[in-house]
Amino acid sequence: MHTFESLRRDYPVFAYDGFRITREDGGVRLRFDFSVEGLCAFHPETFIRTDGLTLLNDPDSEAARAIVFALGLTEAVSYYKAVCSPVIEVRCGALTDAQKKWWKKLWFHGLGEFFYRNGIETTETDFVDVRCAGTWQKPACAFVRGGAHIVPIGGGKDSAVTLSLLQNEKDKIYGFTVNDQQARTDTMTAAGLPASRILRTHRTIDPELLRLNREGFLNGHTPFSAIVAFLSLYCAYLIGAENIVLSNESSANESTVSGSDVNHQYSKSYTFERDFTAYTRDVLGLPIRYFSLLRPFNEMQIAKQFAALPQYHAVFRSCNVGSKKNVWCCGCAKCLFVWCILSPFLSEDALTGIFGENLLEKPSLLPELEALCGLSAEKPFECIGTVREVCAALRRTADKYRAAGVPLPVLLRGVIDRLPPAEDDPLLDRNDEHNVPDTFMPYVEEMFRFVRAD
Repeated sequence: MHTFESLRRDYPVFAYDGFRITREDGGVRLRFDFSVEGLCAFHPETFIRTDGLTLLNDPDSEAARAIVFALGLTEAVSYYKAVCSPVIEVRCGALTDAQKKWWKKLWFHGLGEFFYRNGIETTETDFVDVRCAGTWQKPACAFVRGGAHIVPIGGGKDSAVTLSLLQNEKDKIYGFTVNDQQARTDTMTAAGLPASRILRTHRTIDPELLRLNREGFLNGHTPFSAIVAFLSLYCAYLIGAENIVLSNESSANESTVSGSDVNHQYSKSYTFERDFTAYTRDVLGLPIRYFSLLRPFNEMQIAKQFAALPQYHAVFRSCNVGSKKNVWCCGCAKCLFVWCILSPFLSEDALTGIFGENLLEKPSLLPELEALCGLSAEKPFECIGTVREVCAALRRTADKYRAAGVPLPVLLRGVIDRLPPAEDDPLLDRNDEHNVPDTFMPYVEEMFRFVRAD
């Protein structure tokens, strides 16, 4: 059996050997080369479709290569985690000591869930040593501006809300997807934007990693949203987009395991957003802003806004289990969370129309609901809201049933009297820890007026 300690002994060095940028018909292909001596090499690729787009900046310029080099450092963690070598050797570029510290912070906290679920005890200082040859030089950053906004679209309620808020900016918006799914295209269409305005990227996993997973090498969660960050930055550079507008909420800052720094959503947190902004400015020297328009809001506020956007209700999907088939699985914590957070603002019939059944009438989901409500030691490892928000939503929903003289659904009956003490109303929250530029603040204020209204 492979263990953290035995793998570090047997495979002491993980190498980032290089990367390639290749122009092809219809797009740009990125290839990354990683290796573990005595075990295997990895060669994952990402293809960016650019047909129909005007590229204002050279895909293989000095600035472009600096972004792709950084994207490779982000991709590397998915492969590194199989062996957790004590040394990462960077053979295709240089890093300053401050940059090494930046990457170690991302890797360590981005692997927090992986370490926790694999029972690995280590520290940000000790888990890896980063080595590279040469001296870092700041890349030349010639950048032709195109005035566009890139909006990453996951197919869930959050990016739909962002698109709805930016209706006055429609002519500037390009959607961005990684391994496109039907709900993402449908979300763009529901927003009144043509599917041709989606910047589609296709990321592959090297089969060697899947082989190692089958053979019992270490596996687990990695900071995927950090890959989205650097890949969207490269795409923004290509088309001259000056803003990458995310849809991450304040709730993403909460740890998944109470009393710890373990956060399933670390690379969606404000901490990462702030660090990424600094890296883009100070290391890459690019005038591209990366910020979440929804960071001032929590999940409950976003749910209220989304409930008032019926054009998206039939097309959005937030279920990781069912996403490839474009369905709600109706058996996971993510499906249950979305039902709960929307339940104060949509009728039972409307929710059943979305999901196909009433999830609060499924006894099998009681453990998931208890975890969502803070009645278990840890929250589900999903992109979900805080315990406070879920409890507040359930109390409002229970009040709706009682006011109508209707019995509570079975799951709601099972938890309503065990919820933690009620706190202040999440709909009145305002998170001022965000990077929203002044020019975008009118959209934030517009949403605050709506979600705070009675």
